[in-house]
Amino acid sequence: MDYKYKTKPYKHQDDVLRQSWSKENWGFFMEMGTGKSKVCIDTAAMLYEADKIDTFIVIAPKGVYRNWSRTEIPTHMPDVYYEAALSATWNPSPNKAQKADLASFMRPTESFRILVMNVEALSTKKGQKYLTEVLRMSNALLAIDESTSIKSPKASRTKALLRMSHLAKYRRILTGFPVTQSPMDLWSQCRFMDKRLLGETGDNFFQFQYRYAVMNRRNVGSHSFNQIVGYRNLEELSSLLKKFSSRVMKDDCLDLPKKIYTRRSVQLSEDQARIYRDLKEYALAHIEDEEFMTTTNVMTQLLRMQQVLSGHTKSDNGDVIEIKDHRLNELMDCLEEVEGKAIVWSRFRYDIKRIEKALTKKYGPRSTVSYFGDTSDTERSEAIESFQDGEARFFVGNPQTGGYGITLTAANTVVYFANSFDLAVRMQSEDRAHRIGQKQHVTYIDLIAEGTIDERIVKALRDKMDVASVVMGEDLKEWLK
Repeated sequence: MDYKYKTKPYKHQDDVLRQSWSKENWGFFMEMGTGKSKVCIDTAAMLYEADKIDTFIVIAPKGVYRNWSRTEIPTHMPDVYYEAALSATWNPSPNKAQKADLASFMRPTESFRILVMNVEALSTKKGQKYLTEVLRMSNALLAIDESTSIKSPKASRTKALLRMSHLAKYRRILTGFPVTQSPMDLWSQCRFMDKRLLGETGDNFFQFQYRYAVMNRRNVGSHSFNQIVGYRNLEELSSLLKKFSSRVMKDDCLDLPKKIYTRRSVQLSEDQARIYRDLKEYALAHIEDEEFMTTTNVMTQLLRMQQVLSGHTKSDNGDVIEIKDHRLNELMDCLEEVEGKAIVWSRFRYDIKRIEKALTKKYGPRSTVSYFGDTSDTERSEAIESFQDGEARFFVGNPQTGGYGITLTAANTVVYFANSFDLAVRMQSEDRAHRIGQKQHVTYIDLIAEGTIDERIVKALRDKMDVASVVMGEDLKEWLK
């Protein structure tokens, strides 16, 4: 069809669209950084242009879903459709304007409708009821971003989406890696689209498990259960998947830039929001105080605010006080979407220790190495060797300590958990992975708490500006908005 893209696609994106846009069901199994969101958005626009749908619904995890409504859809959806569309983003506690937007979906309209919801909402009766009603009254394309979020057949959100998915006219699943732990992860993702896609095993998880897993009966005390000890018929399963999905890896995309930048949104906990707000109000109250408005004082205040965003603060005597946060969980979810080795940078010692603890707990004691001020010279050499040539999959470090002079080209993903304010530190830490010896594209991911200084810090660093120079050269009020 004669479809006019708003943003020019890379060749692999155009190829996937031509192959899949008109299909009722399709899986975009595209590695992070290859632009699967754009492919899905263009699919929706093409189907709407062809008069096949009137509604586009995106379901995504908390850390991702607002990025669809704020960035991805406005960037890639052709203006002729987006500007005339009726758009709403789910909020469990909406304000008056948000309530009006959500209510508008329940009224007949000739406008194209775009709804973005977080997948966690489908664990609630309120979210389930709303989505069901929207689906029943529309011809919709229903897409699940990071579809491994419904990999568990027992989860309430998975059950809800499997019950209602048939109400959508078209369905898409998006993920970098549909299998994060076991081939069993595939069943509910495929079942969401159509039970017929997996043949005779598509309607029953236990039939699927029996077909593709090797089971062993175990007895523990008076209890017995089946344990998966291996897998079988995987070539058959792979052949089935190829019929309704596209697999795209960064290394296969010759026209991609060598450095790919993206972001993950992090929601603040109530405690974080309260403490952050108090720090912000303190800074705003002292803006007219010349003694306060020195570079050192201002940057110290921003540092304290950044610590809160990372889930901790310090008492007057220097002790670390933990604050409930979602940042670590967002990092773990993000790394589930990554294949291969990854670097995680944070400027805070507390972050590095808890990230290393979480990764070793999930992936094993040899999966992760750390590199920061407390690391001895011998341990530093061992950490680099284990990451570059050994079995360590994750390198967790301080960019001030590990961002200079070392080679970490085994990684093709770099995550910034908490950025340094120093542009030179950011640039040097980026180049630990992107240097001579790197044969892959490198994806850089910034974790960002929306509406906070995180956004300003990342913008300054990506614009190649030192944070201290920017904040002292601008109105501090603008930074603290």
